[in-house]
Amino acid sequence: MPDHALLTAETHRDLRIRTDRGVALGDGVMAIAAMPDEFRRIQDEYPIVFRQTADFDGFMPFALFGFEQGENLFLDGDRWTGGYLPMALDIQPFLIGQAAAGSADKQVHVDLASPRVAAPGGEGVRVFDEFGRATPYLEQIAERLGALDAAYGALSGFMAALRRHELLEPFTLEVTLDDGATNRLVGFHVIDEDRLAALDGAALGDLHGEGHLLPVFMALASLGNLQKLIDRKNRQAPNG
Repeated sequence: MPDHALLTAETHRDLRIRTDRGVALGDGVMAIAAMPDEFRRIQDEYPIVFRQTADFDGFMPFALFGFEQGENLFLDGDRWTGGYLPMALDIQPFLIGQAAAGSADKQVHVDLASPRVAAPGGEGVRVFDEFGRATPYLEQIAERLGALDAAYGALSGFMAALRRHELLEPFTLEVTLDDGATNRLVGFHVIDEDRLAALDGAALGDLHGEGHLLPVFMALASLGNLQKLIDRKNRQAPNG
């Protein structure tokens, strides 16, 4: 169960964070939330799909790592084999908290229940130095949190544009592996290529003017990574 707390030097002077990778550290996920601002980098390696949520006009984008719950095909023991780590995974166990009363500045919180929080005396990267000053690691995390928060704030407009132009379509993928096993990916949507191609100049100009056209094309291009994901699945099969 999460245990979110405001990060302070007074309370967390000796806090250390595990920065290696692995299932035991929370990386065993088939997908992670993806922001349009990072679609250009995500589409190099991961399929970008959309799943229904209670927020953002009913849908949210995700970078896909596997075909079933708990499967991350980009993990090799304690090593991440992808070249880019999506922001929502990269900043864990930290998160943005609400600003204190009377302040416009948001705060850095930490999930103390995360397996990334090192046990007392354990190995990990220090968050504060012996004088209570932020370490370069924490400064880097704060910068990434700021970027993620800004991208998260812009996500609603992006999703509204996709719905306005009816650019999402349901997506089902049935994968038959080399060993005969079958995986079925359901419950996701993708960019509707035919609908995108049919948009007139005014609609395309609208998307471009709002900064949404590039991430739309990046999300569409990312679907070429589905076959690469299947290839990873085959390589990692018991007889792969």
